[in-house]
Amino acid sequence: MNYKFANLLGAPYRGGNILFHGNELLSPVGNRVSQVNLAHSTSQTLPFENLNQVRTLCLSPDGQLLLSIDEQGRALLIARTRRVLLHHFSFKGPVTAAAFSPDGKCVAVAVGKLLQVWHSPGFDKQLSPMQLLRTYGTCHDTITDIDWSADGQFIAAASKDLTARVYSLNPIPGWTPPTLAGHKDALVGVFFTIAATQQAAQLAGQQPVVLYTVSKDGALFGWSLTGQTAPPAAAAEAADDDAEAAEAAEAAAGSEQQQQQQQLPPLAQGGWVLSCKHFFMQRGARLSAADYHRPSGVLVVGFSNGLFELYQLPEFQVLQTLSVSHERISTAAFNAGGDWLALGCAKLGQLLVWEWRSEGYVLRQQGHYFDVSCACYSPDGAIIATGADDSKVKLYQLSSGFCYVTFSEHSAPVSALAFLPTGAAVVSASLDGTVRAFDLLRYRNFRTFTAPSAVQFISLAVENSGEVVAAGSQDDFQIYVWSVKTGRLLDVLAGHEGPVSGLAFCPTQPLLASCSWDKTVRTWDVYDNKSQLEVLQHSHDVLALAWRPDGKQLASATLDGQIYFWNAQDGVIEGVIEGRRDIRGGRLASDRRSAGNLSSGAAFTSLTFSADGSMLFAGGRSKYVCVYDVAEKVLLRRFQVTHNRSLDGVLDQLNSKHMTDAGPLQLIQHEDADSDDELLPAGGDPAAAADVPGTASRKRAVARTRALALSPTGATWAAATTEGLLLYALDAGLNFDPTDLTEALTPQAFHAALAGRAYVRALLIALRLGDPVLLKHGLMSVPPQQVTTAAAQLPALFLQAVLSCVAECLDESPHMEYLLSWVKALLIAHGPALAAAAGGGTALRAALAGGGDAGAAAGAAAGRAGAAGGGANLAATLRALRQVVTRLHKDLSSTAEGNVYLLDYIVSAGQLQQQQRRQAAEQQQQQDEDGGAAAMLVDAAAAVSGQAKTAAAKKAGKKQRKQQKQVLQ
Repeated sequence: MNYKFANLLGAPYRGGNILFHGNELLSPVGNRVSQVNLAHSTSQTLPFENLNQVRTLCLSPDGQLLLSIDEQGRALLIARTRRVLLHHFSFKGPVTAAAFSPDGKCVAVAVGKLLQVWHSPGFDKQLSPMQLLRTYGTCHDTITDIDWSADGQFIAAASKDLTARVYSLNPIPGWTPPTLAGHKDALVGVFFTIAATQQAAQLAGQQPVVLYTVSKDGALFGWSLTGQTAPPAAAAEAADDDAEAAEAAEAAAGSEQQQQQQQLPPLAQGGWVLSCKHFFMQRGARLSAADYHRPSGVLVVGFSNGLFELYQLPEFQVLQTLSVSHERISTAAFNAGGDWLALGCAKLGQLLVWEWRSEGYVLRQQGHYFDVSCACYSPDGAIIATGADDSKVKLYQLSSGFCYVTFSEHSAPVSALAFLPTGAAVVSASLDGTVRAFDLLRYRNFRTFTAPSAVQFISLAVENSGEVVAAGSQDDFQIYVWSVKTGRLLDVLAGHEGPVSGLAFCPTQPLLASCSWDKTVRTWDVYDNKSQLEVLQHSHDVLALAWRPDGKQLASATLDGQIYFWNAQDGVIEGVIEGRRDIRGGRLASDRRSAGNLSSGAAFTSLTFSADGSMLFAGGRSKYVCVYDVAEKVLLRRFQVTHNRSLDGVLDQLNSKHMTDAGPLQLIQHEDADSDDELLPAGGDPAAAADVPGTASRKRAVARTRALALSPTGATWAAATTEGLLLYALDAGLNFDPTDLTEALTPQAFHAALAGRAYVRALLIALRLGDPVLLKHGLMSVPPQQVTTAAAQLPALFLQAVLSCVAECLDESPHMEYLLSWVKALLIAHGPALAAAAGGGTALRAALAGGGDAGAAAGAAAGRAGAAGGGANLAATLRALRQVVTRLHKDLSSTAEGNVYLLDYIVSAGQLQQQQRRQAAEQQQQQDEDGGAAAMLVDAAAAVSGQAKTAAAKKAGKKQRKQQKQVLQ
């Protein structure tokens, strides 16, 4: 029962402004805020709700603080990266625009005709987080847009009074804020330019444009600063009798004025003049959105006919013109680099990210135009299908939150959906009289089942083997049975006396159960042609039914708010739940009685059992989803699917001051109402949405739950509501091991373990603390030669957390080879456990356990991994890791392919250099050898000559002694 809000699908954009921060796109979705990661292709909705539709988003320059403001001026201050709600605050009026200063110290907010500047709050808890700094009240009508100058000293405000004004953040003595007039229609945007653009214009001999203003009639004005303010008139009115004194006084005053001018900020020096005018010339369309990218000087403008154009300023050169829809473009925004352009269309629920340089889509999502009427999970729980009153069927990946295929073959609202047991196809029933089967491999409609006569199908069921499809009609009260393989009509089951509101096949027996508005539930045997087996009588119309997974019990919901539990074999009631008080809640604006006394509509229209059959989920025409214990027949928990007061039926008590003689104030069309504010969903009344005469065009959509779907794994469940498809998942943070709660688990113990080279212990401490910073530090501190050992020693309980951390590090860190070694070691060490946990768990773990001790260990590891995060979460982590590795592979491949000749040259140059070095070494060696031989010869010659000289000297000595001896004789 520890379910919490996880995501919102089917409504990527509902109105308001959108923001970029890096690769993330922030978009208002009803009274929530959605984050789209364009690099990882994932969408996540923040788990915080405003009290009304979000109209304005404001993000600090560092991307940490997010200010979400609804249409009544109530704001939520959110720590975006940590997903923590910091403060609630009210601006006491509708806010049309907000922007943080470039240094993030202040935030400017347009509250009606007033421009307020507040001190930016911090991350710590404070009694008064928002402190008012300045208030400017010179505008005569609602402010539509604001922009800060690059130095953060001035604020420009565009207003519906056809003017723009420039205000100084700090008071300047004697300086009056200029009023820039000349437009003939309300202003849409105002944009400052940067110094580099102004210097480029000066070098080109043009007058630099400091400010641009854009109006709804398609006029673009450029404003420049020129000249200096004139010296004071008192100096010129000196006495005429003393000309020299007058000249001296004038010179002194001029020098004093010049010194004052030099001390003023640049935007306060001189006067403002209109330097250029441009017109977009879109005949029959009005300008509805605009944004300006300062570094590149590119302006984007969107029009009411779905067309947008890109212009290069100040040349006013058209770069691109493209039509994205046939409805009004509500907002436009550039990313920081200026190559991505985000566009939103509130009426269609469309959100686009266009890369205008390469002319390709980065993101293209569109929600259902009307309410989501039905939803179902695929057998593996990885895909969820939705059908709506706009005649479309959409498929969503739960891991990414994106719609990846849309089937639009139906020509009337889709009433029911069901997957085939193999998961290879999805079947849909519609009011157009057809049941269609869509192939999920080729994404095409491969079967169309029709009845002999024109009927409207409102219920659908697929047999457990996937061979038979049954659909119940609203017109002739019959059930039609077809063969999926051949598409042939097998049987027509008659017996009901009212519309067949629900169908369900028994999970264990060949029985088909049907419920109808004729106050009966009937069971059929579609194989033996025995017609109906049992007729279960009720006291009121039966709206929904569901089989328990073991097939031993059948639950049915009636119009009086009761839920009956039947033994379908014996036709005996086993229990009743009085659910009228549980489902009742919320008063409509048109109701004449209080919510506690209302009895109409207090009934369940959708039932589904949990995977183990212990709980029953029930939803209906209310803001609540009730969860009951099947054995005790008691209410366990009641989920309120929305707190959005912009929807009807959310408040239990209405304010009497909003009730007038002409009816509720919300339903009265005001003459001064702005038709451009499209913040509410289209609702479930196509006639009112099309402004058919006799319908209430301002009728608000009613908060209700039209369908429920439970994942086969039981980890998530979905509710098809007015705002879209709400997903609830088990809170993994509530699953903890009490043995981890020790005093030794501290950051100091983590650093001590790292210092002692106990890397596995340090990683376990970081994992138990749940600190991502410490975990990254621990992963990067393990020596490369010990990665395999550390990965093998990590428990399977923490595999998902470690893999998620490795994926994040791969996306940020340059140590690619080291992190890939972590991935390889983890997959090799825990491959069987990962496969079992990601594949579903039970059967595979049993197979592993039957293979001996190793299989039992792997099965136990898989069980622990599944308990830690669930198969769906682990599969999402593995997909994110695969996306990161694939992107890195593509980047390396493109880099290598783009530099293949350079790499060949570098390799060849290196080989040539090595060869030259070898040759030089060989030559040096040869020279050394030759020099040594010559030296040896010289030495030998010297030795021979010495010996010869010695011999000659001896011979001469002998000869001399001989002569002396002869003389003596």
